[in-house]
Amino acid sequence: MLGPGGSGVSVVAAAAALRHTTHPPAGVRLGAERGTLLVSLDSRSYLPERLGVLRLPGEPVAVTADVDLLQLDPLSVLEQAWSEFTGALTAVSSGKALLPIVGSVASMAPGELSALPGVQEFLLLRRIREAATAGRWRRIVVDLSGCGDPFALLRSPTVLSAALERLWPRHARLAEAAEKPAVAQLSAAVEGIDRDCQDLADLFTDPHGVAVHVVVDAGDRGARALADQIAISDLMALPLRSVLVNEGAGGAAQVCAIDTARAVLGGDDTVQVTAVAAAPEAVDRLSRIRRVVVDLPTPGGRPRGSGALTVAHVSGEGLDSVFELAWDQGLPDPDRLALGRSGDDLLVTVSGFRFPVRLPSVLRRCLVTGADWHAGRLVLRFRPDPAVWPQRRTRTTPDGDG
Repeated sequence: MLGPGGSGVSVVAAAAALRHTTHPPAGVRLGAERGTLLVSLDSRSYLPERLGVLRLPGEPVAVTADVDLLQLDPLSVLEQAWSEFTGALTAVSSGKALLPIVGSVASMAPGELSALPGVQEFLLLRRIREAATAGRWRRIVVDLSGCGDPFALLRSPTVLSAALERLWPRHARLAEAAEKPAVAQLSAAVEGIDRDCQDLADLFTDPHGVAVHVVVDAGDRGARALADQIAISDLMALPLRSVLVNEGAGGAAQVCAIDTARAVLGGDDTVQVTAVAAAPEAVDRLSRIRRVVVDLPTPGGRPRGSGALTVAHVSGEGLDSVFELAWDQGLPDPDRLALGRSGDDLLVTVSGFRFPVRLPSVLRRCLVTGADWHAGRLVLRFRPDPAVWPQRRTRTTPDGDG
């Protein structure tokens, strides 16, 4: 669950976790599995006080018989993960002559890693995945309001994977591991992180298991922010399922904001637009949070935005072929759309947010020749690059009859 600062995301997330208690079907026993885990990424959040529980960062705390709260401290998550990594590295390298970089890596302090793009955010997402796959809860509600930019958080696996590729390209680390057995363990560790990056990117864009909900306030600020929030969600292929307009007093402002949200969505019936019946300022304890009415739709199973892109061969053959790549893309300000290319990725910038969209294999050997945005759909045209496009060879025979 995400939204602009001050929209009441934390309270809405807590209300959703408390309201959506899940019970197993009749006759099914789930042992110690509980209903819902509410995750907060803000170590300074007031959620523990509002919910009336102890503040125990990193440990699930029971709020009700069916709901737990897990408050994560980003720095603690980073320190624990790094100590485990360097401990394993030191054990492997004991008594062996490794590359100088190994000793330098093992001696780094956890705080020094926060400057490496995507590391801290990646570790937070990995911690959420661990909770989701632990088998202890049937449902996870994640409050992203305390992590700064939630889209930067969700982009972090892609950013970290790209940084690893620049620092130690995959072909180079695999080659060095094959030639130098002492490096194999380090190479395997980096390879594991890279696989984790891809796994996390796939997890948080999976429309079958994840639903994204955007919370906005009913004022002008919320309406202006909503268009950008939806556009970036489209670009990142996030499975958006609902827009929650948060204004307890209701009235004309809330009705107007709901109409604006529906207009921005352009008739997309896969995303629900609903009102939240309590203002965050008035909700400061568990009993009041319970009275906030929040009904979240479940994952819809349909990819959105760049996750539902299509490729069409529109004309020509061979080097004269023309292909079109298209997906539904919100674009609040068409003048701020920017396109670029980096290897197999198309770099798309929307509302000041840049994200790499991996090109389908047939387009990786093509050049971009044009782009257009019409009726909410982004369309890019490609033609084969003669330098790398496979060409049909003409078979020739020597002169003579035989």
